This record gives sequence, C-alpha cells and structure tokens, in this order.
Amino acid sequence: MSPFEIGTISILLIVGLIYVGLYVPIALGVVSFIGIWLIRDNATLSMNLLKIAISDSVTEYAFATIPLFTFMGLVVSRAGLGTDIYSVMNRVFGRMQGGVGMATVGANAMFAAVTGSSIASASVFTRVSVPEMLRLNYNPRFAVGVVAGSSVLGMIIPPSAMLIIYSFVAEQSVGHMFIAGIVPGLLLAAAFVLAIAIMARATPGFVGGTAGENGLMRWGVITRRTLPVLSLIALVLGGIYAGFFTPVEAGAVGAAAALLLAVLARRMSLRAFWQTLIETGHITANILFLITAASMYSRMLGFAGLPNELGAILEASQLDFFWVMVAYVLLMLFLGTLLDTASIILIVVPLFLPLVEPMGMSLIWFGIVTVIGAEIGLLTPPLGLSCFTIKATLNDQRIALKDVFIGALPFALVMLVVLILIIRFPILSTGLLP
Repeated sequence: MSPFEIGTISILLIVGLIYVGLYVPIALGVVSFIGIWLIRDNATLSMNLLKIAISDSVTEYAFATIPLFTFMGLVVSRAGLGTDIYSVMNRVFGRMQGGVGMATVGANAMFAAVTGSSIASASVFTRVSVPEMLRLNYNPRFAVGVVAGSSVLGMIIPPSAMLIIYSFVAEQSVGHMFIAGIVPGLLLAAAFVLAIAIMARATPGFVGGTAGENGLMRWGVITRRTLPVLSLIALVLGGIYAGFFTPVEAGAVGAAAALLLAVLARRMSLRAFWQTLIETGHITANILFLITAASMYSRMLGFAGLPNELGAILEASQLDFFWVMVAYVLLMLFLGTLLDTASIILIVVPLFLPLVEPMGMSLIWFGIVTVIGAEIGLLTPPLGLSCFTIKATLNDQRIALKDVFIGALPFALVMLVVLILIIRFPILSTGLLP
C-alpha cells in the first residue's frame, strides 16, 4: 500500500476504534505508531518519534496551564460558587417570561469563566437549575435543554481546556486563544438569552413556567455572592489581557486565589482539598496523553502526505474559502454525532491546518471556529456528552435521555448560527488580540 492509503486507513481506523469505546489517546497513539512503522518500514523510527512526542509534551512550559486552571475550576466548583451566582441571576431574570432559563445561561457564562469545563457546568446546574425550573412548572425538556445548551459555554469562554488543547495542536499562544474566546463566548451567551426570549413568546408551551423569585436582593448579599467569581475573572483574564501575567502565571495566581476564597468561605475541608488534587492529577494526565498521542498522529499524517494530497484535491477542484469552510463545518458536525470534542479537534485540525494557513486566515480565528463547531457535538445524539452528563446527574426518572436531546436541539441550532457569524466576520474573534 502507498503511504497515502495507509494514512487514510489509519484515520478511519482511529475513528472506528474511538467510536466503539477505545480510550482516545490509545487509539490515536497506537494506530499512528503502527502507521509510521508501515509507511517507513522502520519500528525504531516510530519508537524514537514516540519518545520525542512524550518529551515535548512533558517539558512544554505552556502545559503547566492545564493543571493550574483545572485545579482552579475544581476548587470553584467544590466551593459552591456556581450556586451563589445562580441565586443572583435568578433574582435578575426570574420575573421575566422564561427568566429562570435566562438566569441559568447568565450563571453558566460567569461560572464558565472560572471553570473551563462544560461537563462541570452541566453537573452543577443540573442539580441547581433543573429542580427550580420544574418547581415553577417549566417544560422538563426546556429545563434540561437550557442546562445542556448553556453548559457548552465552559468550553469557549476562557479559561477553556479545549482552547488549550487546540493551542498545543496548532502551536498557537494559549493567551491569545483565551483572549479570542471572550467575545464569541459572550455572543453565544447573549444569543441563548435572546433565543429563550423568542421561544417564550413564540412557543410558550415548549418553555412553560411561572414567575420566579420576586423582590430585590440586598447589595451586600449580591456582593458576597458574586464578588469572588468576578474577582477571579478580573484577576485571571484581566491579568492576561493587560500583560501582567503569562497564561501559566495567571493559572497559578488564579488557583491560589480560588483556594484562598474557598478556605475563607469555609467551603474547603482537608478531605475535599485532597480529592481536588487527585482529580486535578487525573484530568492533567488524561490531557497529557491526548497531546502526546496527537503529536504522534500529526507526524503520521506528515509521513503519509495526507495534508498535501488533500490540498492538491481542493486546488484541482478549485474550491474557494467558502466551500472549504462549509466542508470543514459539515465534517465537524458529522463527527460530533460520533466523537467527543477533544477527539474531533485532535483528528481534524492537523488535517486542515495546512489548507487554511496558506489562505492567509488567522489560526487563532480557526481555533475558535473549531471549538464551537466541535462543541455542537456535545448536544447532538448519539454521543452528546453534556446530555449524558445531565441525564446521569438527574434524579428524576420522568425525564429520559431523549427529552434531554430534544430540549438541547434549539440551542445547538443557535450555536450553528453563531458559528456562521464568526466564520463570516472573523473580527468577532480576533478584535481583542494585541
């Protein structure tokens, strides 16, 4: 077989192995290792490249952002700051039609800015928001759909684990990726709120619900419940944007500040602290394996010549930028029904980067498009991870997994509209870059 044929079969094999449940780094790493071996007929070369991939991942200074931001997000989650934010947002939006859903989006947006995890957001607000909406007679499908839809904000509003993974795969600045995610993340949150307002008027039966909490919350209570999160956001993102901190330094400062806030609020016991450290280690090791396997995969693609062949095919077909992006988005939407976000990024990005870069497009912008496109997969069957997380967290047997997917569908469509806007107007993602 030719190198091109081996590379093509390797990609299909990787997708198939991940789909049947094999651990993503193992599928990427093992198939890429064997692929390079077959292409060059040299097992020693494959072994040496694996050593280089592991060494580059472990010794990369920017990799320190992953455990630091992960620890910060877990501390914030365990400290119950998501519940505090939700209580304030519920007072702001609660009296409006569909207001509790809007409050969920607003709280998720703020929570995302200090956790960076869609799964954490889905888990927290399933416990906090869904029971409240059901108590107020909201449609159960809408209740779980709002949580599923708004939870994806955790992967686009910085600090985001997916933005970090993309920055490693595309060799871009983590700090620039964080800054580029601010406007698209806020735009997506605003689009969700607008969509809820429209649905509440156009399809009141789908939304349902009665008015939430009434009355103004005292400024002292508002300050006590929102100041910790707002301070962390200003410290971390403000420090990066102003140039006071590198992303690694911002992660260290944010982690220390989050721990201090949790201790002062008496919401962090020694046992919880130890569990947080262990969980941080597990997540960090998982991402390290992902990045190492992705490095091997990128090398295998290079040896197989797949990016060059794909570029030649596109050039021969005379496809312009518009059709390349249409094909890219459709591919991500298709893979989103099969794979998780990290897998999509690791498989697709190394294949398309050599095509996008010669077009003169910003790779930072391309990263935002990639993450949003891949995140739509969190809401689509059969492998919508946010939907599965919500169903696993729910204690209400009346709500089936099918109800979660149906409720999340309008928010997946809203994400697609925002994605098209960002593709059409790249300034939305690059406007804040220095």
